[in-house]
Amino acid sequence: MKEIQAIVAALCRDDCGPSVLATLVTAEGSSYRRPGARLLVRADGGRIGSISGGCLEEDVLARARRVAASGEPEVAVYDTTSENDLVWGVGLGCHGVVRVLLENVPVRPAWAEALRDNFAARRPTWLAVTYGAGAARGTRLADGTESGPGVRSETVAPPTALAVFGAGDDAQPLVRLAQELGWVATVADPRAAFATAARFPAARVVSGSSDTLVGRVAPDAGTLAVVMTHHYVHDGPILRDLLAGPAAYVGLLGPKKRAEKILADLAAAGAEITPAQRGRLHAPVGLDLGADAPEQVALAMLAEMQAFLAGRDARPLRERTRPIHG
Repeated sequence: MKEIQAIVAALCRDDCGPSVLATLVTAEGSSYRRPGARLLVRADGGRIGSISGGCLEEDVLARARRVAASGEPEVAVYDTTSENDLVWGVGLGCHGVVRVLLENVPVRPAWAEALRDNFAARRPTWLAVTYGAGAARGTRLADGTESGPGVRSETVAPPTALAVFGAGDDAQPLVRLAQELGWVATVADPRAAFATAARFPAARVVSGSSDTLVGRVAPDAGTLAVVMTHHYVHDGPILRDLLAGPAAYVGLLGPKKRAEKILADLAAAGAEITPAQRGRLHAPVGLDLGADAPEQVALAMLAEMQAFLAGRDARPLRERTRPIHG
């Protein structure tokens, strides 16, 4: 997600200049990146993104210079299945075939501006990348109905929204790591002195009473929320309102017994906590990584959230019998 955000931001700058965009359009067998991976090569030689673990980039950069000079798009095919090919094969540890479209892109292409605007509005964007012979190759806005040989249709979702309720010191590494993933963070706390732009410079900060805080943040169905105020009196109302709302994932930091007591107290106060709502609650939040320090706890929380987003069970990859990307 962070990659496409950075590419879009660069293309929407007036000083970007003409660039070449390399898009991985098909992958058969094993490959480090999956279709949709992109590498932007700017006119000044700078680059953003990647289409491999580094093994294909040198050749792609050479091709990008050729595409920039000719003005014509090009499709590169990299076959890493040959056991005897020490350039693209076993020397790199890959065993697949990937196709990469290289195209010239102007400053502020329409599809990049649409992505920028839709990211801000938290709307999906449909793109079509045409790479087949005999067609006008390139990336364009689409309506989700494009299909057929030589066309890759893609829905680009807005950045993942993370709502952190609690602006203590342990929230800072959580927000930093989330932003490294390209997530958009909101930090909310009843204590205005904690929820400040100085403490969370790249996040939206919100303050208010614990009874109104969730309403001020307004999480939607795509929001991942975590409650970590470390104050029982605040955690209860915030958790109540989050479970009553649409947030897909609600995490609560702290021991399981504490979570059960909060839920019991909410029920005693008249709040109806349904089985479906409890099913969205992750308490204690995070995976068992043996975490202790704030950075480790943040990693454990984000790891569980990423597994949730991907629909994975977070077990070790060595236990998988299917391909990693399957």
